[in-house]
Amino acid sequence: MPELPEVSTMVDDLRRSVIGKKIKSVWSDLPPGKLPRLTGLCGATIKAVDRRGKNVLIYLEKTGQDSVLAVHPRMTGHFLIGRWRIPRSRKEKIKPLSADVFLNEKTNSYIHLVFVLSGGEMLALSDVRKFAKINLAAAGETETGGLEKLGPDALSPKLTLNKFVKAIGQRKKPIKSVLMDQKLLSGIGNIYSDEILWTAEIDPRRSAEGLSSGEIKRIYSAMRLLLLRAVRLRGTSFSDFRDARGRKGHYGDKRVVYGLFAYPCKRCGTPIAKTKIGGRTASFCPNCQK
Repeated sequence: MPELPEVSTMVDDLRRSVIGKKIKSVWSDLPPGKLPRLTGLCGATIKAVDRRGKNVLIYLEKTGQDSVLAVHPRMTGHFLIGRWRIPRSRKEKIKPLSADVFLNEKTNSYIHLVFVLSGGEMLALSDVRKFAKINLAAAGETETGGLEKLGPDALSPKLTLNKFVKAIGQRKKPIKSVLMDQKLLSGIGNIYSDEILWTAEIDPRRSAEGLSSGEIKRIYSAMRLLLLRAVRLRGTSFSDFRDARGRKGHYGDKRVVYGLFAYPCKRCGTPIAKTKIGGRTASFCPNCQK
């Protein structure tokens, strides 16, 4: 599932490619219940792209109809920039117009929404499992569709150590679950919670309320370090995530614990263990993470 570094990569790519472009037409093969009415966006100009937690926010300007499109990629969604042959019927399959090796990769072939833009390029959403959540709201009403329930962003400059302590401290849940609770802290999921806790040397099963102030400070520092590093490396591409040109992120090559069950710990050599916490698999070092 795309987390903060992956969504940040999407936003950075879209800012470079689509701001100032006008939407000429919209195509989708999603059922009506999965998609708000987007045909009214034809003629709108993309003014800005931003991120809120794991959501991509696309701000649109049109006379008398300024709006914001909020897209949560969920499990397998990611944006792509390119050109595709728009099907004339549901029997046809959408295909890239170029022989670009990345856009032709199977992972990037599950296109279900396309915005045809001025200048000839298109903005597409690839989503193999069709789980992406798409909301359209009037400008000034961005706190809708669940965004108003999100906790502070994990990389926000406004999230000081004191605010972090208040957000996660005294919670009677495993610290891994607390880090992943989007109502307490937005942007962190299964991958980076494992990475953060390994770096901070904290057992993911420990209750957040039992952590000392020093341990919480280590988690805060590790969170900043790991997420910024993953953003620089353009995210993790174990399965479906790709950047806007269809390329993989590189953090997966540098990870320290996530998905490395039975591999030797990079710090002490002890085999990495795994367990279930809140229905999610947690990878950790049973020796280092006391």
